[in-house]
Amino acid sequence: MKALVVMLFVIASGVAVRAQPAPRSSDAPEVVVVKFGWSKERVGWQADPFGGPIENFDEMRVRARNEKRVQDAKRGGSGAELTKAESDARTDAALTAQIHKSNPGRYGFIYKVEIQNSGTKTVKAVDWDYVFLDANTQEELGRRQFSSQEKIAPGKTKELKFFIAAPPTQRVSVNS
Repeated sequence: MKALVVMLFVIASGVAVRAQPAPRSSDAPEVVVVKFGWSKERVGWQADPFGGPIENFDEMRVRARNEKRVQDAKRGGSGAELTKAESDARTDAALTAQIHKSNPGRYGFIYKVEIQNSGTKTVKAVDWDYVFLDANTQEELGRRQFSSQEKIAPGKTKELKFFIAAPPTQRVSVNS
């Protein structure tokens, strides 16, 4: 008899639990994407294309010092001093050339999204993905993930932008 009462209690409590509606999460802010886009930007387009490499003051000072050491060694007649001065000058020139050779990429990409906070709480941070899909197969071709620490007040809209050197995808569809 006790077993029957316990079984009925378990079954009744299971039905009561299932009849309750799922709790609605009121903590999640309501955010709407108003618009989004990406663009390719040329980096440093405003620079003078005919301008030579810019030598800063320290590089100019090192170059002038090395030239003077080589000239002094040539006038002094010591072959060992001349060899050492020329070797030091070549080393400094190679280091300076290496510094000037590491130019940033010519192009970068701006990814942006405009978000509206339609909830009642302030949004403090947004993690968002920019996903690129093939138009025909809906296969994911690329994904960029971003995290923005921006405050968006209720009812307000804010544009979030990121500039990175990585292109949208590594693959390009011939059919699209």
